Amino acid sequence: MSDLIPHLTDKTFAEAVANGTTIVDFWAPWCAPCREIAPITEVLAAEFKGKVSFAKLNVDDFTPLSEQYDVLSMPTLVIFKDGEPTDRIVGSLPIEQLRTRIQQAI
Repeated sequence: MSDLIPHLTDKTFAEAVANGTTIVDFWAPWCAPCREIAPITEVLAAEFKGKVSFAKLNVDDFTPLSEQYDVLSMPTLVIFKDGEPTDRIVGSLPIEQLRTRIQQAI
């Protein structure tokens, strides 16, 4: 587990996304594309430190939360601004495309 990307639970989720821009990676351990995107989100979390927070939520452990945010495919990155979802990125994209989408969200 990364220090830059904490793993959320149903108890920590609301507080984690409440303020500023937060990107939540909805993932599952058995999801191959999720494992592909994990090192990319680590790099981006370091690049955007202080501007954007990153977090992960295991959809197998917290299914009601993933259903609440209509996560049907993984990985899904949901971008929150002050607690409200403003954008989503579905699937594993190259780092350049992810970086651009994040910059647009800030």
